[in-house]
Amino acid sequence: MPSRALPYLLLAPAALFLAAFFLYPAVQVAVIAFTRGDEVGLANFARMAGHWKFDTALWNTILLAAVVVPLQLALALFMGQIVTQMGRGRDLVLYVFTIPLGISDLAAGIIWLAILEQNGFLNSFLYHLGLLDSPVARLSYQNTLGLFVAVAIAEIWRATAIMLVILVAGMGLIPKEYNEAAEVFGASPWQRFVKVTLPLLKPSLQTALILRTILAFEVFAVVAALAGTSMPMLMGETYAWEFQLQDRGVAASYALVILGISIASTLVFLWWLRTPEEARA
Repeated sequence: MPSRALPYLLLAPAALFLAAFFLYPAVQVAVIAFTRGDEVGLANFARMAGHWKFDTALWNTILLAAVVVPLQLALALFMGQIVTQMGRGRDLVLYVFTIPLGISDLAAGIIWLAILEQNGFLNSFLYHLGLLDSPVARLSYQNTLGLFVAVAIAEIWRATAIMLVILVAGMGLIPKEYNEAAEVFGASPWQRFVKVTLPLLKPSLQTALILRTILAFEVFAVVAALAGTSMPMLMGETYAWEFQLQDRGVAASYALVILGISIASTLVFLWWLRTPEEARA
């Protein structure tokens, strides 16, 4: 077997998997999105953009990602530093930090619903402490800010561990000699983190940010559990048009919008966090 053909043979199973379960379905969705009845065009996109919920769902989705992802990155870096600098008990602490990773989106939403709803644990706790005279309706459809904050908290609690696992793995690959040399030359812990750890962590940061941002654009079950239809999101509207309104063309259009935003954000992160070698290429 020629040695030059071996890499392609090793990549073939992954390429076939992507072609069968990503490329082919994406093409089918695109065909549905650009076809309405017997006509090919932008009728589905026009119907989607003309619906009163589209603008709200688009901006809610972008705003949620813009708030949640940076906060999760900061928390993941902080927790990652704690874990990597520990000796005994490191594995236990990492396990505790990643417990929410094993909880599904819907289960996480239901947990926070039980905490934040009017008759939930938080109101009961504050009432018994004498800090509340009566239960507070934090998840009312009239309290849009409260709904947004609740969803953001649930997402941060549930999905920060995804970034943490990736960043801890990346930090483990950084040779200790770099930090030791910086310490010898008088660099403070913050300077070592900014000047040594972060630059060498760029590949892991790329992966963590791309994965988490794409998942943030696809948030659905947490919003459904905490806000129902009071907080329109792109994925929720996709579900509504597909299964409730029985309009597959508009649902496919929403799916392409989500795909387009995901690809655009991926390209931004690949450019922003490119390594010096990639920049020179």
